[in-house]
Amino acid sequence: MQVPAGDLLNRIKYPSDLKQLKEDELEQVCNELRQYIIDVVSVNGGHFAASLGTVELTVALQYVLNTPYDQLVWDVGHQAYGHKILTGRREIFHTNRVYKGISGFPKRSESIYDTFGVGHSSTSISAALGMAVASQYKGETDRQHVAVIGDGAMTAGMAFEALNHAGIENSNILVILNDNNMSIDPNVGALKEYLTDITTSKPYNRLRDDIATVLAKISSMGPDAFKIAKKIEKSVKGTLLKRSNFFEALKFRYFGPVDGHDVKHLIKLLRDLRDIPGPKLLHCVTVKGKGYALAEKDQTKWHAPGLFDKITGEIKKTKYDKPQPPKYQDVFGHTIIELAEANPKIMGITPAMPSGCSLNLMMKAMPNRAFDVGIAEQHAVTFSAGLATQGLIPFCNIYSSFMQRAYDQVIHDVAIQKLNVVMCLDRAGFAGADGATHHGAYDLAYMRCIPNMTISAPMNEEELRNLMYTAQQDNMGPFVIRYPRGNGVMVDWQRPMKAIPVGKGRKICDGEEVAILSIGAIGNEVVKATEQLHTDGYFPAHYDLRFVKPLDEALLHEVFTKYNHIITVEDGCLEGGMGSAILEFMADNNYNAHVVRLGIPDAVIEHGEQPELWAECGYDAASIAAQVKQLGIKRETHHTIAS
Repeated sequence: MQVPAGDLLNRIKYPSDLKQLKEDELEQVCNELRQYIIDVVSVNGGHFAASLGTVELTVALQYVLNTPYDQLVWDVGHQAYGHKILTGRREIFHTNRVYKGISGFPKRSESIYDTFGVGHSSTSISAALGMAVASQYKGETDRQHVAVIGDGAMTAGMAFEALNHAGIENSNILVILNDNNMSIDPNVGALKEYLTDITTSKPYNRLRDDIATVLAKISSMGPDAFKIAKKIEKSVKGTLLKRSNFFEALKFRYFGPVDGHDVKHLIKLLRDLRDIPGPKLLHCVTVKGKGYALAEKDQTKWHAPGLFDKITGEIKKTKYDKPQPPKYQDVFGHTIIELAEANPKIMGITPAMPSGCSLNLMMKAMPNRAFDVGIAEQHAVTFSAGLATQGLIPFCNIYSSFMQRAYDQVIHDVAIQKLNVVMCLDRAGFAGADGATHHGAYDLAYMRCIPNMTISAPMNEEELRNLMYTAQQDNMGPFVIRYPRGNGVMVDWQRPMKAIPVGKGRKICDGEEVAILSIGAIGNEVVKATEQLHTDGYFPAHYDLRFVKPLDEALLHEVFTKYNHIITVEDGCLEGGMGSAILEFMADNNYNAHVVRLGIPDAVIEHGEQPELWAECGYDAASIAAQVKQLGIKRETHHTIAS
């Protein structure tokens, strides 16, 4: 739904239009931009609080920089809605995160102003440094390179690696630290405490406003004067803060902290910094959710609230007459507490997603046994491995697409050492509106090739609980449990837990001619398909593998002995996934059947609701049923056997 823009915002299509305005008009632009984000997101959904906090910074950057020639890189993208609106996409912003609409994150193929595609955190400094070095190599000495990174993203190792490299390159790069003390949940760790110390140092703050201006003026007096000024400034900063400045130690010029909501002052600073050579860091203090009182008060809740009434703040949720199945993440959150109460060895770990994966429930109930380690997936896995060496059983919960960032640690630190780390991969399969950067498309394939791994996927909530119970038994080794985003299928899900034999699948229903093999929650689409097929006179068998490693060989021998047509269904990539495992089994055992694999094709699939994407890729219930009808023979009657 189109939303009207304010008078000034309505005149801005591109940054060139913004530059035509007077500086005195920019506060009104900020107010209108903030209100526009509130208006659109309230009726269309999307990420919310982060972009409200960067409104003034966005306006100042686009006012001062010569984008897209100057390279502006946004970290993650949650904070870049204002950027999108000011760079030619205001009139289509209502399609943000909607199927076939614009992406919720910066995306190079979408706009020349999106210099780097993002979705995962902490990539901005590395990317901007690469751009800066390239410009230096090409002789583009007038080109600016700016990375805007949230302080939550600063907790990732990749950000530190990039800072370490940038400090020695002497390239023209400006890192803007958007310090709001939040990622999705409140930040944790020593860096957070360090930044808090800086922002609360009153003597230091009394001097901060003059430093950038003085340095900009001195730089015109020659290199010797500039070197002397740098030494004086470093001495002053170190004395007032009573410690060495972390960023200065990495050879960055540090400026701040400054008010990230003072658009005029930001413009002045950015102009001054433009004239200072070398790597620089501007520390901006902002408020996540700025301008919307409820979002300022509860920033985690309003990170991505869904649809809401902008006047009352009521978040709109569908009301049901009957109890509904829970989210898989909540099943995990409640179940790990049950298991931990009975087993003192169990620990919980998450890299900055306690509310997203529901480990926050355990953190509240058992604060000494549940850890948020910051946006640091590699550390999360190896930290879990360290716990496991001491006889503990860590449940390391990481979104499937984020686990890609810790792949070496899974192999080197967990699998090779056969450590009992339970890796719970939330958001497996299609992740919905977050799109290509967040789809958990590859975990079955990238985990399946690693030795010593057990890889499982529950079809429903009861199976998730049983697999978690199974994984915490003694000597289980590296154990993967993958499950999707969203709600399950069972209202009565809190049943007594029991162990599942590792590598043992199950028959959902017997059949003839065609056998469907599924793994994980997508099996519920197969159930829908078979119910309709029975009505239409087709009677395929359905098997739930539960494990892609080790495979249930007895079950597969039964299938290949009995059926000539086999359909595999998985909410994951076809290359190397469960279907590939079935083909390997068939070849290794000299079977000859017609196998059709349904799953995510060898393509980048964009954002959309899960059912929309299943249909696009041909493995929703209707597509599965159509495939069976191509292979099977219609019958008048058939007796199915459930097990």
